[in-house]
Amino acid sequence: MRRNEPVSHIMTKSPATVHHGMALSEVRAKLTEIRAHHMPVVSGKKLVGIISTTDLLRVSYEHGENTKHANAVLDHTRTIEDVMQTDPVTIDSKTTIREAAQILSKNWFHALPVVDDGDLVGIVTTTDLIDYLLEQY
Repeated sequence: MRRNEPVSHIMTKSPATVHHGMALSEVRAKLTEIRAHHMPVVSGKKLVGIISTTDLLRVSYEHGENTKHANAVLDHTRTIEDVMQTDPVTIDSKTTIREAAQILSKNWFHALPVVDDGDLVGIVTTTDLIDYLLEQY
């Protein structure tokens, strides 16, 4: 295992994203479609936040178990900006895998957007770190 290997070796490059202003039902559909737990929210190439399935579940519970009903209510009462995390912790592509692991191990989130020169270039998740460890052994 190399001690100073950058996250650029394990990150998902050009990750799927959602755009600010999208309806929450569209965000939920995209997360479900690609089987993701979190997705960067962008304006152009600029990261403006991150949204997770947990964020959506949190606001959906107050509208019952029917997803269609919850989507309809949320699309008319909340915006993506109301639900997303607006100031996510980020790293750059030269951050070491070890540093990324330290950040994720000490916090309650499981994804780190990778931003270079203000533009989103990737995402590193706890799953990426586990896969990296499995390759080592």
